[in-house]
Amino acid sequence: MLLRARSISARKTSVLRQRAATLVAARRGFASHSNESFDLGVPPEFKSRTPPYAALLGRLEQARKILDRPFTLAEKILYSHVVDPEEAFAGKNGNIRGEVYLKLNPDRVAMQDASAQMALLQFMTCGMSNTAVPASIHCDHLIVGHDGAAADLKASIATNKEVFDFLQSCALKYGIQFWGPGSGIIHQIVLENFSVPGLMMLGTDSHTPNAGGLGAIAIGVGGADAVDALTGTPWELKAPKIMGVKLTGKLSGWSAPKDVITHLAGLLTVRGGTGFIIEYFGEGVEALSCTGMATICNMGAEVGATTSTFPYTDSMKRYLIATRREPIANAATAVNKMHGFLQADEGAHYDEIVEIDLSTLEPHINGPFTPDLSTPLSSFGETVKENNWPEKVSAGLIGSCTNSSYQDMSRVASIVKQAKEKGVQPKVPFFITPGSEQIRATIENDGFTDVFVDAGAKVLANACGPCIGQWARDDVSKGEPNAILTSFNRNFRARNDGNPDTMNFLTSPEIVTAMIYSGDMAFNPITDKLRDANGNEFLFEPPTGDELPKSGFKQGDLSYLPEIDPAPIISTQVAVSPTSDRLALLEPFEAFDGKEMKLNVLMKVKGKCTTDHISAAGAWLKYKGHLENISNNTLIGAMNEETGEVNKAYDFDGTGYGIPELMIKWKDEGRPWVVLAEHNYGEGSAREHAALSPRFLNGRMILCKSFARIHETNLKKQGVLPLTFADEADYDKIKSCDALETLDLLEMLENEGKGSGLITLKATHRDGSEYVFKAKHTMSKDQIDFFKAGSAINYIGNLRREREASL
Repeated sequence: MLLRARSISARKTSVLRQRAATLVAARRGFASHSNESFDLGVPPEFKSRTPPYAALLGRLEQARKILDRPFTLAEKILYSHVVDPEEAFAGKNGNIRGEVYLKLNPDRVAMQDASAQMALLQFMTCGMSNTAVPASIHCDHLIVGHDGAAADLKASIATNKEVFDFLQSCALKYGIQFWGPGSGIIHQIVLENFSVPGLMMLGTDSHTPNAGGLGAIAIGVGGADAVDALTGTPWELKAPKIMGVKLTGKLSGWSAPKDVITHLAGLLTVRGGTGFIIEYFGEGVEALSCTGMATICNMGAEVGATTSTFPYTDSMKRYLIATRREPIANAATAVNKMHGFLQADEGAHYDEIVEIDLSTLEPHINGPFTPDLSTPLSSFGETVKENNWPEKVSAGLIGSCTNSSYQDMSRVASIVKQAKEKGVQPKVPFFITPGSEQIRATIENDGFTDVFVDAGAKVLANACGPCIGQWARDDVSKGEPNAILTSFNRNFRARNDGNPDTMNFLTSPEIVTAMIYSGDMAFNPITDKLRDANGNEFLFEPPTGDELPKSGFKQGDLSYLPEIDPAPIISTQVAVSPTSDRLALLEPFEAFDGKEMKLNVLMKVKGKCTTDHISAAGAWLKYKGHLENISNNTLIGAMNEETGEVNKAYDFDGTGYGIPELMIKWKDEGRPWVVLAEHNYGEGSAREHAALSPRFLNGRMILCKSFARIHETNLKKQGVLPLTFADEADYDKIKSCDALETLDLLEMLENEGKGSGLITLKATHRDGSEYVFKAKHTMSKDQIDFFKAGSAINYIGNLRREREASL
């Protein structure tokens, strides 16, 4: 048995690793380290967590010589991780952003338990004995919030034992850090342990950009992208454009870092950041805490941005020191002082600039059902009435990977203490999710937990819980309209509790907390008064709190802490039962047959179609490691444009089926299919199954008006052809069951994607009439290789076998 209530003890694991040490030819680390890391005072035990600054500066200098212009911070970090600057930049006439595909060597990979399963199943097919870069697994998604931390953790470990055993066995076998259930949420743990200024990291979760709060470039990807880094294969990214967000002034009163991003989401919409890295600058940056900047970067995913980042600040240094990484803080400080590496060059150009005055920024509340519907607090009550939203709050939830910092909790505690002094209690259920064991232990030590519990709050496990749909809710029935206020990052319909009529409004933890004492959606804690226990009116004072704990962070249960640099135990047997309904080894997808594609339109999707619609979470999370079983949820949340029905598609004879049922039927009949969709298809979580499942069920093309970045890439990695309409009006001209045929796909593949960026298709309607139209592609040479091989994993495996055969 690999997993009990905790992971294998650190002592036992250490013994096992010592026995295996002689089997390891070399320890993994960053791609290139020089003596500069040690000249900067970085001890050996910090080496694997410190970017190879000398090597990065060397590659950046090559890029400077070719491009000869000032760089933004995001460009510095990206371009310093390019495999070959000469190949990437020479002869491009300086036209890099939005044009050139960069081949990059990330420094680190982080995986959460739901997505790690498929990432590791794919990695296993590559035949490697260890990962090429440091990596970590975090058990945070599979823990249900219901009765409180202790009971929920015990129940979730029992329910998910075989998955946790599988992940831990992979960690042991391949030398990956394993953060067991209860240790915390991936993004909080990364911020506390791994994120470093100048780092480039990939994570199998869309909110990986949280690490940008510590000056990293951290990008959310699918499992197949993560396998690139895990195998040492250069990872490809089209060079993003850079959006500069200039911050002036200083936050005060009720305004919080969360309001920066909820306000920005309203300005940009869920598509406004697509193709961009958001880089913050200006004097307002210096006044923000490190964890506040992480909150802002975290929710950059909600506007479609590739990632977000901040320049190096004193608050980053303070945070690094507080989290026991002073040598890294000193190295970063020295590198920035000597080379200006961790900030934008003077005169650097941004493709777009947005300005936000923090001094005048008021709290915002975003929702429902989309994170970009932003309303200032001062007009929220009126907006509630205008839209006939529920008048009462049904629950308040704070924490999550977005807002579970010490500063968040201390400011919330100041509000709860005020309420206690007035003799008032929350009027609705109040839930608190610490982001990590370190945060849990620290707020307990500093008395905040007692303050919350005395107010009737339920403290949940150090895990994602309600934020990602793991909320076993008892107080509201499915189908019952209600409103919740949360400090989460995402609020799609049915996401949190499975109830499509629950309206989740996103705001800061301070506003959530104040609102639960009123229970009234129209309550404005800045201007509206409540009555104390004696019937007297009172007004909340603005929240206050400390950026960092005065007595330092407490680590809590040390059994959660893995070795910093685990060596692989090659003899470990990976735990996958052949009879499991939760885990299954992968069979490779078939390679491209070299012919023009002929498909039928399975359905047309209407309106917003997120990865939640394409591959639902909640109860389906249990099947993340079993491709066939989880594929039974494919597109069950999608609305049929032709009928207005959800999870309904029709066969040629008019017989109606659930969408995955028709996919399975057509797969059995040998009929490849295509789905048509509207804008920003695949918005939301970096949910690889939203690409894997359609491919498994014989979907070979997705044709839409526009894609969300991560999902488009995931489709390419699985051998699905993603196309967008050259003329969006063509979406209306094609019907379900129509035949689609590519006319010049082979020419595009032969030309390695170069040329017009267009593919010609012919639609044949049910009455035999034909219609020829154009669609756009964004396939690079490497992505074409993936497509031909059947998937990126097939391609990587083929390369590895070819190399071995040549030895």
